[in-house]
This record gives sequence, structure tokens and C-alpha cells, in this order.
Amino acid sequence: MMIALKRILVPHDFSDTSTAATNYAVALARSFGAQIAFLYVGDGSQAELEGEIPVAGDGAVAQAVRNRLLKTLTPVDQLTLSPEFYARAGTPATEIARFAREREIDLIVMGTHGRGFVGHVVMGSVAEKVVRTAPCPVLTVRNHTSAAQGIKLVVDATEPARAAV
Repeated sequence: MMIALKRILVPHDFSDTSTAATNYAVALARSFGAQIAFLYVGDGSQAELEGEIPVAGDGAVAQAVRNRLLKTLTPVDQLTLSPEFYARAGTPATEIARFAREREIDLIVMGTHGRGFVGHVVMGSVAEKVVRTAPCPVLTVRNHTSAAQGIKLVVDATEPARAAV
């Protein structure tokens, strides 16, 4: 089976786990020649985020989101990947799944905070809700600083697998 990734979505909330997910998404986008889109979902009280804003608009919130997300990418990645930036108001899990459906996203790469059972019961898990409702595969990434620094993507593991047998 051949996997083709053309569109990768990175939901971003400016946390370290979202930045770790960005590292994985960038590696995958480079390897597959995929387009990468970043989505920030703010709460509904932010009037400026009503509806979807391609984050190139004139609004102060849109510009602030775009500037913060650009900082997660190297200048080379900014040029070669031509990332797109979007912002929506609403419930994060719902808006992430909706965006993925509307834009025919092939893969969502998102951070998970790994709060554990009690944190999950009390707060729920955006990542879990996205996994259950997304129209495409979801790669969840925990922020393990040492793991995020040495990302290596193996596209074809046929030979190492044969050698292991």
C-alpha cells in the first residue's frame, strides 16, 4: 500500500506540544512534498475570529496568530513549504475535524498533553475527540524534547525489516 500525503494539518495552540507536532509535520511535509496548513482555534468570545480567517488578513488577532506560528518554522521551511495559516472560533476538536473534512486533509499532526486519567476525566482530551471524529488519520505527538530533536522519518523500511528477520 502506498501512502500519499498531499495536505497535512497542524492544529496549534502555541504550546510546547504543538511545537513538537510541528517538527513531525514539517519532516513529513518535506518527505512527501505535502502542503502544510496550521489551524488555530480560539474561543467563541473573540469576535474578530468569527468564521474562518485565512491568517493573512488585516485583523490584529489574525496577524498575531500568523506571526506566532511563523516563529515555529525556520526561514527555509517558510519558503520551501509555503505554509498556510488559518484561525477559527469555536470548540477546538469540532473545528479541527470540520476543517479537515472541508479541506480534504490527508493527515492531522497534533500535540497531546498526556495529562493522564484524572486530567482526561476532568478536562477531556481535544486530541482524543479529534481522533474519534476526524475524516483522516491523526498522528498525536507528546512533547518529549529529546525525541523531538532527533526526528528521522523512514519512508521504506523493507530492507531493515528483512535484516531483522
